[in-house]
Amino acid sequence: MRDPNTVCVVIPALNEALRIREVVQGALAHCPNVIVIDDGSDDGTSGCISDLPIVLLRHEQRQGKGASLREGFAEALRRGFAGVLSMDGDGQHSPEDIPRLLEAAALHPDAIVIGARLRKRAQQPIHRRLANEFGDWGISWGCGYRIADTQSGQRYYPAAVCALRDVPGEDFVFEAQVLITAARKLGMRVVGVPIESRYQGPGAVGQFRKSHFRPLRDLWRITSHVVKQVWRLDDVAAEYRRTRANPPVIHDPSGEFARLPAPLRQQT
Repeated sequence: MRDPNTVCVVIPALNEALRIREVVQGALAHCPNVIVIDDGSDDGTSGCISDLPIVLLRHEQRQGKGASLREGFAEALRRGFAGVLSMDGDGQHSPEDIPRLLEAAALHPDAIVIGARLRKRAQQPIHRRLANEFGDWGISWGCGYRIADTQSGQRYYPAAVCALRDVPGEDFVFEAQVLITAARKLGMRVVGVPIESRYQGPGAVGQFRKSHFRPLRDLWRITSHVVKQVWRLDDVAAEYRRTRANPPVIHDPSGEFARLPAPLRQQT
């Protein structure tokens, strides 16, 4: 496993008073370095964690998730960390998965590691699942290989990715574009680690605030942005064939993933 002392957890937060303290404390249990970017919250988010041993950065006005991640990356690099593990502040990502992502990062040092929401997928709202699958199709095309769950915000980024400049796109578009830019400019692959889908509803592990992701609005923004990237490729059809011929890489030493749909079964 990659040494937790050499990496930091970056948590963008917008009005996360409901769960932010629990999330940060959970992250600290697995990594001593945590940076929280409060993106103009007006519900007391910062006050909930101001006494914890973290780096707390604040925006006076909302700038969006992309801006928060950029600032978190820059602060992590300034402090000399070898990588960043991002997670959302609403509790939908379990801190208990941090060691599993770091394990995959150690085995795949030249890859972005994504916590792919493959476990308990029935718990994911159907409209979100369909939107995610459509997003996976387009973003994978932009990268040149298939990815399991391109929309998940629980990721490990090597320092080389954090140092990328001029990655276009704001809010959730940034998270899509950084995958494409890392693939095209750095030749990086994406490795998925199966995690649980944690949403409000029957059987949910806890109470969550309403997601900031709006499927129609944000999927349109992501799709229109990614389409522009795809059409800039030299041979769009050839790139599509190459993408379909490269299934997602999944780090699944337990073998659990073997029970999931056949098209997603390339393990490490």
